[in-house]
Amino acid sequence: MLVTQAALKRISTRHDGPGGAIVNLSSIAATLGAPGEYVWYAATKAAIDALTIGLAKEVAAEGVRVNAVSPGLIDTGIHASGGQPDRIAKRGPLLPIGRAGTPQEVAETILFLLSDQASFVTGSNVRIAGGL
Repeated sequence: MLVTQAALKRISTRHDGPGGAIVNLSSIAATLGAPGEYVWYAATKAAIDALTIGLAKEVAAEGVRVNAVSPGLIDTGIHASGGQPDRIAKRGPLLPIGRAGTPQEVAETILFLLSDQASFVTGSNVRIAGGL
């Protein structure tokens, strides 16, 4: 929230900025609840979702678009560092798409939302979750 506040002071047309875009990082856990694993994490990501929607409405007239991405199971080292090194191998095949996502797939979605190609997209949350 503090980073977003600082960014708005620089990009909002209300503050003589050029306008721009903000992309918040949420998680599919915000809507699934992550029972038995990461309920605390899911709650913090649900707060990001609320921030995204509310802020998008507040600053749209100031030339700022605010969106979020909600990754699902992504093949990163976070699973091993969290004590579940085999989580990707176990859970990836269970997704409707049959595999975990990649950091590159998340990054490309963020870049799209930051680009002029997404000039009419604000207040949205893109799920990058393999069909969940």
